[in-house]
Parts: sequence; C-alpha cells; structure tokens
Amino acid sequence: MKEKKVIVSLKGISKTYDNDVKVVKNIDLDIYEGEFLTILGASGCGKTTTLRMIAGFEDVSSGDICIDGSSVIGVPPYKRQVNTAFQSYALFPHLSVYDNIAYGLKLKKVSKAEIHESVSHMLSLIRLDGYEKRKPAQLSGGQKQRVSIARALINNPKVLLLDEPLGALDLNLRKQMQLELKTMQKKLGITFIYITHDQEEALTMSDRIAVMHKGILEQVCSPKELYMKPKTKYVAEFIGESNIFEGVVKDRNSDNCTVAIESGNILCSGDGYVAGQMVYVCIRPEKVRITRKAGSGNSLPAEIKEQIFTGNMMKHIAVLSNGHEIKVADIASYNDINIGDKVYLEWDAKDAVMIKNPTGPMAENFDTLRGVQ
Repeated sequence: MKEKKVIVSLKGISKTYDNDVKVVKNIDLDIYEGEFLTILGASGCGKTTTLRMIAGFEDVSSGDICIDGSSVIGVPPYKRQVNTAFQSYALFPHLSVYDNIAYGLKLKKVSKAEIHESVSHMLSLIRLDGYEKRKPAQLSGGQKQRVSIARALINNPKVLLLDEPLGALDLNLRKQMQLELKTMQKKLGITFIYITHDQEEALTMSDRIAVMHKGILEQVCSPKELYMKPKTKYVAEFIGESNIFEGVVKDRNSDNCTVAIESGNILCSGDGYVAGQMVYVCIRPEKVRITRKAGSGNSLPAEIKEQIFTGNMMKHIAVLSNGHEIKVADIASYNDINIGDKVYLEWDAKDAVMIKNPTGPMAENFDTLRGVQ
C-alpha cells in the first residue's frame, strides 16, 4: 500500500498574544495530500488562529509549519502554496464573476487564452456557467461562496484553507453546499483544511476531524471513530448527544470491564484499565433500548419522564433511581411506551465506551461507587 504523503505538518506550534494569553498550545498534526481535514471546535478554541498561522496571516510564537516538506516560518502568505476562502466571501463588488475568479491569474500576467480556459473550467466546476458577466450583488449567498472558492482554487494551490465558509448561509443551502464542496474536493484532489464549529458539517464532509478545545487537540481521527469511540469526555459531549456516567473499574476480563456507577454495575468495552481506576462511560442515545422486563446484561430500572416526537424518531428522557437522566433515541418507536411508565434501559457492552477520567478518584464519591454490589 502506498504511503500517504504529508502535505502540511504542524510541529509543536503555539500562539501567545501580547497579553500572555496562549490560544494555541503545542499542536502536532500531519495533514495528508488529497485529504479533507476539518478542525472542529467551539468559538474561541484556537481553530481560526491555527488556520491563520498556516496561511501566514499570523506569526507562530513557537514551533514549525512545513508545507510540502519545507518550513514556511517567515514566508509571506502570497509565497506559500495555499489559498484561503472566507465566510465573508471577500469578492470585489465592482468586478464581474469572471474577473473575480481571474484576478489571481491576471496578477501573475498569465495569457488571456490561458485565463479564459482556466476561468471557464472553474465556472463549470462550480456550476455557474453563464454567470460570468454578473456582479457579486446579483448573486445569492451560495453563488457568492462558490465564486470565492473558485477564485481561491484557480491558482492551483496545494492546500485550500476554508474558514467557516458556509456560516452565513441558511440551513438548506448550507447542507447543499456541504455536498458540493466534498464532491469538488474529491474531483480536484486538493487538500482541504476546513474550519467549523458545526459538528454535523464536520461529520458529513471530512476524511478526518481534529477536535480542538482550549488551544489543544483533543482527538484526531475519522468521523465514525470520533463518534463511536471518543477519547475524552469533552469529545463525547461535544460530538452529538451522549449519556455520560462517572464510575470506577471493579474488575475486568479478556473482553469487558465491570464498572460501578451509582445506579449499579455495568459491563463496558475498554482496554488498558485497572481495578480502582476512575472512568467515564459514554453511551449514545440510539444504543439504549427500552424494555418492560429486566435483562441479564446491562439493565437499569427507570421511569419515562419526557418524550419528544421528531417525525422519524421518538426521543425519550428516562430517569434512574438516583435522578440521573438518560436520553434514548428510538427510531422504531411504536412500542406503546408512555410518560410515567416504569421500564428498564438496556444496551450492549460494546456500546458502553470507557473514557479515562484525568481528575482521578474523587473523595466524596469514590468509596460509594466502589461499594456498589
């Protein structure tokens, strides 16, 4: 199997501003040629600052950035092999669609024939044939964003940086543009580094996702692994909905761990844990089943507190004996479950994902949890 080529390498990069606020903290990340990588995080986590350091708009306080094998520290933005598309489009209002897209090539004094060929190709790629004479004011938001992306791509950069490019669009148009961007990226084979705070957007488009929180990378992996096997409590809570239990490992065998939580003992999947270790257990709502009778495996008594019908799904809120609320997402919810019903909540051990608790044992509940039989 051919080894993937690293096109962008972040080597221990940090960014500290004059007021000693460290917004990016010692990040190491390799991004591969032809990859769609998304840096995902809440506002203020450092993702845009990281993108701006790759682009050259922000200086690196420490560490190194390499693009296609060469360090770009001190290299100005226009000499880096990257281009950027912004949420604000940044189109020239007085220029036509054609001239906006052609702008970079004209600066390079490319021949008119070559410019015409390249712009025509881009107009076809973004599905705006026949719009070349229009001004930005005559375009919709989605069309403006396509022109912005085409202008960034026409110089054939090795990497395209996209900073929340769909953030200004309405929901339906944003979903449409997500698919268009992914298709465009695969067709061109250019590395996309995409910035967003939208979890669904990241899961939909990305080959890999780097979740950023308070200036550090919490986890970098495929969308499926990120959702199914979160490595930290923050990732489990930030990506989709989760049921989180705090517990302590009682024992383990070759396949599973037994974890004591306040409501009882549960079986979980997880390697590298030892008896007495404090952990979190993450269970996704769609992995929880509602039954009328106690099962032989993971089975906790609960009462249905609330139900929300969303069309193709019924969402239940169930309450355990200790008051802990559990979310259940039931796709085929025609099982005559009603508010106030006494039920049991079940799930498979493989769907109960263990996460290390870096805070360690907590004095006020450690003995209580260990004493659960």
